[in-house]
Amino acid sequence: MNIPAELKYTKDHEWVKIEDDVATIGITDFAQSELGDIVYVEVETIDETLDADEIFGTVEAVKTVSDLFLPLSGEIIAFNEALEDEPESVNTDPYGNGWMIKVKCSDLSQVEGLMSADDYKVLIGA
Repeated sequence: MNIPAELKYTKDHEWVKIEDDVATIGITDFAQSELGDIVYVEVETIDETLDADEIFGTVEAVKTVSDLFLPLSGEIIAFNEALEDEPESVNTDPYGNGWMIKVKCSDLSQVEGLMSADDYKVLIGA
C-alpha cells in the first residue's frame, strides 16, 4: 500500500498536498483499491467556496459511486480535466496524474486536523 509520508490524509481517504495556500487533493491508494476500476470522476464545484467536510464531487467505479469530501475549507480553483478522458489514472497513479482538485485554502490552520501518513496507516490497518 502506497502512503507517501509527505502528504496529509483524512478519515474519508482523501490525500492533501499543501503548497503555499493551495491544496492538491485526491483519493488514496487504499481508497482506489477498495473502489475498484474507476470509470468517472465528477466535480461540479469549480470556482465555488466550500467548507471542510462538504461534498465536492463524486467518483464512480464499476460497482459503486462514492462522494468526495473536501478536507479543507476554500475555493475550488482547478479540476484535473485529464480525468474526463482517463479516469483510470486515479487507479494507476492516485498521488500523481490521478489528482482531482486544487483548493485555495481559506484557513490553513485546518491542516493541523489532518492525519499524518503514520496515523492514516493505523486507520486502514496497514
